[in-house]
Order: sequence, then C-alpha cells, then structure tokens
Amino acid sequence: MGAVTDVLTDIWHRATTAAPLPDARVALTAAAVAALVVLVTPVWRVARNVITIAHEGAHGLVAVLCGRRLAGIRLHSDTSGLTVSKGRTRGFGMVATGFAGYVGPGVLGLGAAWLTSRGYGVGVLWLVLVALTLLLLQIRNWYGLWSVLVTGVLLFVVTWWLDVRWQVAIAWTLSWFLLLGAVRPVVELQADRSRGRARSSDADLLARLTGVPGILWVIVFGLVTVGCAVVGGRLLWP
Repeated sequence: MGAVTDVLTDIWHRATTAAPLPDARVALTAAAVAALVVLVTPVWRVARNVITIAHEGAHGLVAVLCGRRLAGIRLHSDTSGLTVSKGRTRGFGMVATGFAGYVGPGVLGLGAAWLTSRGYGVGVLWLVLVALTLLLLQIRNWYGLWSVLVTGVLLFVVTWWLDVRWQVAIAWTLSWFLLLGAVRPVVELQADRSRGRARSSDADLLARLTGVPGILWVIVFGLVTVGCAVVGGRLLWP
C-alpha cells in the first residue's frame, strides 16, 4: 500500500509542478510537426483516430453532464465513431450532445494550450491519460478498444519514462495538433455533405432537432474550431 501511495504522490507532484517553457525553436517545431500531421493526408488518416477519440469523448462527456445515460462508444477503422446515450430524444440535452462532437477537440486543445503555456504541459499529458482510462470503460468494440489502448500506452510511456523536456515538447505538439486537427474534420464534413454522403452527420442530426439548416451548424462548427485554433495558437506562439 505504501508503494502505491508513493507512486501516486510522485505522479501528483509531476502533474502539478510547473516545468520550464520550451525555447522558441522547440515551440515552432511543435507547431510545424502538428501542421504537417494534419496536412499530409496519409499521416492524417492515422492521426485522425486521436481526433475521433476526442470527438466521441466530447459527445459522451456532454451527454453525462446533461443527465443522459451513456450506453457506449464505438470507434471504427475509417476514423468514424458512434456514441450512444439514452434519455429524451429531443430537447437541450440531445442538442448539446450532438453539438459537442466537432467542437470538442478544439475546446480540448484550447484548454491544453492554456495549461501548457503556463508550464503545466506534463499535467496535460496526465489529464489526457486519465481521460483515456475513463473512456476505455465505455468502449464497445474491438477496434475502439485497440485504438484507445495504443494511444494510452504511448502516452504512458511518454509521461513515465521520458525526460521532462521531451514531455513538455510533446505536450506542446499535442496541443497544436488538437487545435489544428479540429478544423480539418469540419471541412471534410461539408465536403461529404455536398456529395450526399453524410446524411446522418451531427450537423444533419442537429438540423432535424432544431430546424436550423445543417450548413449553418457546419459554419458554427467551423467558427468555434477556428476560433479555438487562433486563441490557442496565440497562447502557444513563442
């Protein structure tokens, strides 16, 4: 029991102790790496799984906060996902749950950028690891289980064994990736909608629930994600 307490105390100390901020070269490299991951399509197809995890996690979190009962989350190999919650089929809770997905990664990135820019990048990594652990309990398919487990294991290796300077650099890169990576799915969403391939998208679900056209919801998604990227980018820019 004493050993477990010592480990938890050590983790708490690491997560809550401010680390020195990286120099301008590291900060700019983190931004460049994140941008390349988002812009280079073959790399993006793999990395997009992280955005999907954040997307579905946001659906699940808001559903619970609105009093809905979370029934499970599925993540698919084509980087799509599905979050099922039970409760009223209409009303504020359902609208908020549907809205949270596309803006979730950007909002998470903004929060990560705020903490990271104040020296708590290591704490951001531990918070994300805890969130992945909680999310794992709600996964209901094998690919989703594999996706969250691999992401969590990689993050645990970073937080437990790497030097704090590397941890800060990775937190900086992750923050940039969430901020920039939140925007591309919104663009892809509208591209799919224009081809008639996204009739069950979050925007179209919200259109059916509220009567507001789906394209307006896509625009709102875009404004929120771009806004988060701009504000978060200013926090992270050296």
